[in-house]
Amino acid sequence: MTSIDPRALQPAKFIQSDDPAIIAFAQNAASGASDRLDAAIRLYYAVRDTVIYAPYVRFNAQETYSAAHVLAKGSGFCIPKAALLTACARAVGIPARIGFADVRNHLATPKLLEKNGGDVFRWHAFAEIMAENQWVKATPAFNLALCEKFGVHPLEWDGKNDSVFHPFDKQDRRHMEYVAQHGSFWDVPFDEITETYRVHCPLLMTDDPWDKGADFAAEAKA
Repeated sequence: MTSIDPRALQPAKFIQSDDPAIIAFAQNAASGASDRLDAAIRLYYAVRDTVIYAPYVRFNAQETYSAAHVLAKGSGFCIPKAALLTACARAVGIPARIGFADVRNHLATPKLLEKNGGDVFRWHAFAEIMAENQWVKATPAFNLALCEKFGVHPLEWDGKNDSVFHPFDKQDRRHMEYVAQHGSFWDVPFDEITETYRVHCPLLMTDDPWDKGADFAAEAKA
Protein backbone atom coordinates (compact mmCIF):
# COMPACT_ATOMS: atom_id res chain seq x y z
CA MET A 1 0.00 0.00 0.00
CA THR A 2 1.28 3.46 -0.90
CA SER A 3 2.46 5.48 2.07
CA ILE A 4 0.63 8.81 2.33
CA ASP A 5 2.36 11.95 3.55
CA PRO A 6 0.09 13.40 6.26
CA ARG A 7 0.24 16.79 4.52
CA ALA A 8 -1.91 15.29 1.74
CA LEU A 9 -4.84 15.36 4.16
CA GLN A 10 -4.09 18.48 6.18
CA PRO A 11 -5.24 22.08 5.70
CA ALA A 12 -2.71 24.63 4.47
CA LYS A 13 -2.53 28.40 4.14
CA PHE A 14 -4.07 28.54 0.64
CA ILE A 15 -5.69 25.10 0.68
CA GLN A 16 -8.10 25.56 3.58
CA SER A 17 -9.66 22.11 3.82
CA ASP A 18 -10.84 22.97 7.35
CA ASP A 19 -12.85 25.99 6.18
CA PRO A 20 -16.55 25.47 7.01
CA ALA A 21 -17.72 26.65 3.59
CA ILE A 22 -15.30 24.32 1.80
CA ILE A 23 -16.30 21.39 4.00
CA ALA A 24 -19.99 22.04 3.30
CA PHE A 25 -19.37 22.42 -0.45
CA ALA A 26 -17.31 19.22 -0.58
CA GLN A 27 -19.74 17.17 1.48
CA ASN A 28 -22.64 18.34 -0.64
CA ALA A 29 -20.82 17.59 -3.90
CA ALA A 30 -19.74 14.14 -2.72
CA SER A 31 -23.11 13.27 -1.21
CA GLY A 32 -24.37 9.90 -2.42
CA ALA A 33 -21.01 8.75 -3.75
CA SER A 34 -20.59 4.99 -3.78
CA ASP A 35 -16.91 5.05 -2.89
CA ARG A 36 -13.84 7.30 -2.71
CA LEU A 37 -13.32 7.27 -6.48
CA ASP A 38 -16.90 8.30 -7.12
CA ALA A 39 -16.61 11.05 -4.51
CA ALA A 40 -13.42 12.41 -6.11
CA ILE A 41 -15.05 12.50 -9.55
CA ARG A 42 -18.08 14.36 -8.18
CA LEU A 43 -15.77 16.91 -6.54
CA TYR A 44 -13.93 17.47 -9.79
CA TYR A 45 -17.05 18.34 -11.75
CA ALA A 46 -18.45 20.47 -8.94
CA VAL A 47 -15.31 22.64 -8.87
CA ARG A 48 -14.92 22.67 -12.65
CA ASP A 49 -18.41 23.97 -13.36
CA THR A 50 -19.54 25.75 -10.19
CA VAL A 51 -16.58 28.13 -10.07
CA ILE A 52 -16.30 30.11 -13.31
CA TYR A 53 -12.88 30.47 -14.92
CA ALA A 54 -11.88 34.14 -14.88
CA PRO A 55 -8.23 35.13 -15.51
CA TYR A 56 -8.63 38.86 -14.90
CA VAL A 57 -7.77 38.96 -11.22
CA ARG A 58 -5.35 40.73 -8.87
CA PHE A 59 -2.29 38.54 -9.26
CA ASN A 60 -0.37 40.46 -6.57
CA ALA A 61 -2.98 39.73 -3.86
CA GLN A 62 -2.61 36.65 -1.69
CA GLU A 63 -6.36 36.11 -1.45
CA THR A 64 -6.49 35.60 -5.23
CA TYR A 65 -4.72 32.25 -4.76
CA SER A 66 -6.95 31.06 -1.91
CA ALA A 67 -9.35 28.11 -2.15
CA ALA A 68 -11.73 29.70 0.34
CA HIS A 69 -11.72 33.02 -1.51
CA VAL A 70 -12.40 31.53 -4.95
CA LEU A 71 -15.29 29.50 -3.56
CA ALA A 72 -16.81 32.57 -1.93
CA LYS A 73 -16.31 34.69 -5.07
CA GLY A 74 -17.56 32.03 -7.46
CA SER A 75 -14.86 32.71 -10.04
CA GLY A 76 -11.10 32.69 -10.39
CA PHE A 77 -8.18 31.46 -12.44
CA CYS A 78 -6.54 28.04 -12.53
CA ILE A 79 -4.48 28.23 -9.32
CA PRO A 80 -7.27 28.86 -6.80
CA LYS A 81 -9.57 26.45 -8.66
CA ALA A 82 -6.94 23.71 -8.35
CA ALA A 83 -6.42 24.71 -4.72
CA LEU A 84 -10.17 24.42 -4.13
CA LEU A 85 -10.35 20.95 -5.67
CA THR A 86 -7.37 19.91 -3.54
CA ALA A 87 -9.03 21.34 -0.42
CA CYS A 88 -12.34 19.64 -1.18
CA ALA A 89 -10.65 16.27 -1.59
CA ARG A 90 -8.80 16.65 1.71
CA ALA A 91 -12.01 17.80 3.42
CA VAL A 92 -13.63 14.42 2.70
CA GLY A 93 -10.53 12.35 3.48
CA ILE A 94 -9.08 11.91 -0.01
CA PRO A 95 -5.32 12.58 -0.31
CA ALA A 96 -4.60 15.51 -2.60
CA ARG A 97 -1.87 17.97 -3.55
CA ILE A 98 -1.40 20.68 -6.16
CA GLY A 99 0.85 20.57 -9.23
CA PHE A 100 2.15 23.21 -11.63
CA ALA A 101 3.41 23.49 -15.20
CA ASP A 102 4.12 26.17 -17.78
CA VAL A 103 1.87 25.99 -20.83
CA ARG A 104 1.86 27.69 -24.21
CA ASN A 105 -1.68 28.74 -25.07
CA HIS A 106 -1.98 28.98 -28.85
CA LEU A 107 -5.56 30.29 -28.65
CA ALA A 108 -5.31 32.92 -25.93
CA THR A 109 -7.21 36.16 -26.50
CA PRO A 110 -5.32 39.32 -27.49
CA LYS A 111 -6.11 41.02 -24.17
CA LEU A 112 -4.85 38.06 -22.15
CA LEU A 113 -1.71 37.78 -24.27
CA GLU A 114 -0.99 41.46 -23.72
CA LYS A 115 -1.36 41.28 -19.95
CA ASN A 116 0.60 38.03 -19.71
CA GLY A 117 3.42 39.34 -21.89
CA GLY A 118 3.28 36.43 -24.34
CA ASP A 119 1.70 33.04 -24.96
CA VAL A 120 3.57 31.08 -22.24
CA PHE A 121 1.44 30.99 -19.11
CA ARG A 122 3.64 30.20 -16.13
CA TRP A 123 2.58 28.22 -13.08
CA HIS A 124 -0.61 26.79 -14.56
CA ALA A 125 -2.14 24.69 -11.78
CA PHE A 126 -3.94 21.37 -11.52
CA ALA A 127 -4.85 19.10 -8.63
CA GLU A 128 -3.29 15.71 -8.04
CA ILE A 129 -5.67 13.35 -6.30
CA MET A 130 -5.20 9.83 -4.97
CA ALA A 131 -8.71 8.52 -5.50
CA GLU A 132 -7.44 4.94 -5.59
CA ASN A 133 -3.80 3.93 -5.20
CA GLN A 134 -1.91 6.44 -7.37
CA TRP A 135 -1.66 10.17 -7.95
CA VAL A 136 -3.80 11.30 -10.86
CA LYS A 137 -3.85 14.81 -12.35
CA ALA A 138 -7.16 16.66 -12.51
CA THR A 139 -7.44 20.04 -14.25
CA PRO A 140 -10.66 21.84 -13.28
CA ALA A 141 -9.72 25.22 -14.75
CA PHE A 142 -12.15 25.72 -17.64
CA ASN A 143 -15.84 25.36 -16.84
CA LEU A 144 -18.06 23.62 -19.39
CA ALA A 145 -19.90 26.73 -20.58
CA LEU A 146 -16.61 28.53 -21.24
CA CYS A 147 -15.26 25.57 -23.25
CA GLU A 148 -18.37 25.53 -25.39
CA LYS A 149 -18.11 29.25 -26.05
CA PHE A 150 -14.43 29.07 -27.05
CA GLY A 151 -14.81 25.85 -29.04
CA VAL A 152 -12.36 23.81 -26.98
CA HIS A 153 -12.80 20.30 -25.63
CA PRO A 154 -13.94 20.24 -21.99
CA LEU A 155 -11.67 18.22 -19.74
CA GLU A 156 -13.30 15.10 -18.34
CA TRP A 157 -11.89 13.13 -15.41
CA ASP A 158 -12.43 9.52 -14.36
CA GLY A 159 -10.09 9.48 -11.37
CA LYS A 160 -7.90 6.87 -13.05
CA ASN A 161 -6.28 8.80 -15.92
CA ASP A 162 -4.63 12.22 -15.96
CA SER A 163 -6.88 15.04 -17.10
CA VAL A 164 -4.64 17.63 -18.77
CA PHE A 165 -5.20 20.26 -21.44
CA HIS A 166 -5.94 19.05 -24.96
CA PRO A 167 -3.27 19.90 -27.57
CA PHE A 168 -5.95 20.78 -30.16
CA ASP A 169 -9.37 22.42 -30.08
CA LYS A 170 -12.57 21.20 -31.77
CA GLN A 171 -11.40 22.62 -35.11
CA ASP A 172 -8.01 20.86 -34.77
CA ARG A 173 -6.21 24.13 -34.17
CA ARG A 174 -3.29 23.97 -31.77
CA HIS A 175 -4.49 24.78 -28.27
CA MET A 176 -2.32 23.94 -25.26
CA GLU A 177 1.30 22.84 -25.15
CA TYR A 178 3.08 21.90 -21.93
CA VAL A 179 6.57 23.40 -21.99
CA ALA A 180 7.84 22.91 -18.40
CA GLN A 181 6.87 21.09 -15.21
CA HIS A 182 7.30 22.59 -11.73
CA GLY A 183 6.34 19.52 -9.72
CA SER A 184 3.94 18.86 -6.86
CA PHE A 185 3.33 20.88 -3.69
CA TRP A 186 1.36 20.56 -0.47
CA ASP A 187 0.32 24.21 -0.67
CA VAL A 188 0.36 27.01 -3.24
CA PRO A 189 3.97 28.35 -3.46
CA PHE A 190 2.83 31.96 -3.54
CA ASP A 191 6.28 33.57 -3.23
CA GLU A 192 7.80 31.52 -6.05
CA ILE A 193 4.85 32.10 -8.34
CA THR A 194 4.67 35.85 -7.83
CA GLU A 195 8.43 36.26 -8.20
CA THR A 196 8.18 34.53 -11.59
CA TYR A 197 5.33 36.85 -12.56
CA ARG A 198 7.33 39.92 -11.56
CA VAL A 199 10.17 38.85 -13.85
CA HIS A 200 8.25 37.48 -16.83
CA CYS A 201 4.75 38.98 -16.58
CA PRO A 202 5.14 42.38 -14.88
CA LEU A 203 1.79 43.68 -16.13
CA LEU A 204 0.04 40.97 -14.12
CA MET A 205 1.54 42.32 -10.92
CA THR A 206 0.37 45.91 -11.24
CA ASP A 207 -2.39 47.11 -8.96
CA ASP A 208 -4.46 48.72 -11.70
CA PRO A 209 -8.11 47.75 -12.05
CA TRP A 210 -7.69 45.96 -15.40
CA ASP A 211 -9.77 43.07 -14.10
CA LYS A 212 -12.73 45.26 -13.14
CA GLY A 213 -15.77 44.49 -15.23
CA ALA A 214 -13.79 42.27 -17.61
CA ASP A 215 -15.70 39.38 -19.15
CA PHE A 216 -13.31 36.73 -20.42
CA ALA A 217 -16.09 34.62 -21.94
CA ALA A 218 -17.23 37.64 -23.99
CA GLU A 219 -13.83 37.63 -25.74
CA ALA A 220 -14.66 34.34 -27.48
CA LYS A 221 -14.70 34.64 -31.24
CA ALA A 222 -18.03 34.01 -32.88
